[in-house]
Amino acid sequence: MLQLDSLYNYLIYLLTIFALLGVFSAIYLWVTPFDEMALIRQGRAAAALSFGGAMLGFTLTLAAAAMYHAAYLPFLAWSGTAMVVQLLAYVVLSRVIPDLNQSLENNNVAMGAFVGTVALVVGIANAACLS
Repeated sequence: MLQLDSLYNYLIYLLTIFALLGVFSAIYLWVTPFDEMALIRQGRAAAALSFGGAMLGFTLTLAAAAMYHAAYLPFLAWSGTAMVVQLLAYVVLSRVIPDLNQSLENNNVAMGAFVGTVALVVGIANAACLS
């Protein structure tokens, strides 16, 4: 039988994960020098692949933080740390590949897939370090 404490914890973690994903997305969209959402609305796959990979990578880390940290405050702390790492990954990648932003704006799908894959790799590594 489902206990109310378990349901409460489930809902708190789930809602927190969605809230953190919203915060991460807002910050990520602010950090990038172009409007991913406008590009996605225009059908630009490169922006969708890049942003989608970042969201998936961060969500993997949130899932690991929830799985490995039963106490809420450590879960929040590690989620915040993971958010910083995920954002730094984009900043570093945009410095290493000088034309990255322009390539995404120009709908270079290969670049979008690469950026999305890097974000997933960072998210997986980030999640693994939380175990």
